[in-house]
Amino acid sequence: MDLQLTGIHHLTAITANAPGNLHFYTKVLGLRLVKKTVNQDDTSAYHLFYADGEATPGTDLTFFDWPVGRERRGTHSIARTSLRVGSHESLAWWKQHLASEGIVTGEIADIGGYSSLDFEDPEGQRLRLVSDGGEGGSHPWAQSPVSAEHQIRGLGPIAISVPDITNTEAVLTKVMNMRKVRDYASPDGEGQVHVFEMGAGGPAAELHVAVQPGLAPARQGAGAAHHVAFRAPEQETLHQWTARLAEFRLPSSGEVERYYFRSLYFREPNGILFEIATDGPGFTADEPLETLGESLALPPFLEAKRASIEAGLKPLK
Repeated sequence: MDLQLTGIHHLTAITANAPGNLHFYTKVLGLRLVKKTVNQDDTSAYHLFYADGEATPGTDLTFFDWPVGRERRGTHSIARTSLRVGSHESLAWWKQHLASEGIVTGEIADIGGYSSLDFEDPEGQRLRLVSDGGEGGSHPWAQSPVSAEHQIRGLGPIAISVPDITNTEAVLTKVMNMRKVRDYASPDGEGQVHVFEMGAGGPAAELHVAVQPGLAPARQGAGAAHHVAFRAPEQETLHQWTARLAEFRLPSSGEVERYYFRSLYFREPNGILFEIATDGPGFTADEPLETLGESLALPPFLEAKRASIEAGLKPLK
């Protein structure tokens, strides 16, 4: 059996300003807060999940809220997160919209095969809007301040930076069954970017690997990405991935129950944290779709500590 990941599941990043983060991602980018919970390994920190109107797997951009300084950019890191929109016309709308909100953007340009627009959130989180040509389904959020035709449709390619691709490429292709499909010059002029695809391919299922030996190692902080997760359709597939990592003697966390999905964590050879996560059961496991994200949700194994957890969290608004 050719075990396949089916795309990007979610991207988790770091914020030091949860109220500002909530405002930017819901009011400026128009995403839906679909789960307001805590970091299960550090319950003093929020874990905020933003997604499309139906909290579809592959649309989640999530944040840990930690009181840390800004990241130091460099290699051995996730360098930029792409978000898909439906057309080149939407990119033009977004360029104007972001400018009206005081956000500096680059120019609309072809980057790695997609019409793209680069910008950063107020903490320096590096983002890129890419046009997916409207291919595939979308689930707009009716209450978004952004009109349905221009709403973010989900995650696009995730770009990582490594000083040497040799061992990373071996893990991507031999262990994770990704296919190397093309390369392009890095838009910052710093090295070549190699594109690997999984599943059916396309912008929702690509990892872009920039080879940048001239950069110093990054140090995580506010504005950094923490890890990238890839999609496994169900738990049985995740079991197969767990066995596959063991077969290749790649150290991993073993399977971790996150309640909304089940996860498997490991580091690729340049130290970037990867996760494989199941599509289900999803965020409606403990809340109705209509009221997702409106109150603090805790998985059953943390529910007994709700009072102390809530007492330790700062208000979001």
